[in-house]
Amino acid sequence: MLLRLPTSVSEAQECMAEGAEPIGGATLVWAAWQRDGFPERAMSLRNLPEANAIGPRSLGSAVVLNRIDDRVPEVLRRAAGSVGTGAVRRTATVGGNLVGSTLRCLLPAALVLDAGATVLEPDRVYETDLAEVIAKHHLLLSLNWREPRVSGYHKVSGDAGGPPPLVVATAVHADDDGRHRLRIAVRDGYEVLCESVECDRDTAQVLHTLERTDIGALHSTASELVRDQVAAVLARVTDR
Repeated sequence: MLLRLPTSVSEAQECMAEGAEPIGGATLVWAAWQRDGFPERAMSLRNLPEANAIGPRSLGSAVVLNRIDDRVPEVLRRAAGSVGTGAVRRTATVGGNLVGSTLRCLLPAALVLDAGATVLEPDRVYETDLAEVIAKHHLLLSLNWREPRVSGYHKVSGDAGGPPPLVVATAVHADDDGRHRLRIAVRDGYEVLCESVECDRDTAQVLHTLERTDIGALHSTASELVRDQVAAVLARVTDR
């Protein structure tokens, strides 16, 4: 197998045109390759500057999870810190987790940030939404978002080898008029639900509004966690 390590977008596009297969951190593809055979050409974006950015409004796809720190919003940092073991977080990448994994542990956090995606193709670089990236398995270059006022994340403890643990991610955004909006995402099993509601009124009213959405139809354990997380993140907005 020939592994290419492009250092520019144009070089990465050349690799794609030659049929090089993106490998992310290789934590997910390695076992499949050992079973099914290795590709002739592979490509890692670990030396591509655009794929290694870390900041309050963007995160590159080649960033390994243990590098995600307080330069990004709390919800994304805590989501990354909850993935697997330390050994996994030292090799698994943002792009591999979102596009190559069925668990997509970073997805609830990215959804509440209302993150968009920069995608790399052999002949262009363009912006799209996460739904398209995941559905079509695009080569993700970076995530981009507007910085929230506050955010929060809670992952229920789970058993190794068991179903994906319940996750609730939250973020409060301010629009151009200063009004606040809550985005909340819940991962229940392999399903992820996301809703957005105005939150300038009291917590009880916000929760009442959420009860009329798909999130309101979740089972009692999830509903209780949603209530706790919504109350906690809205209290932090009030304190600022």
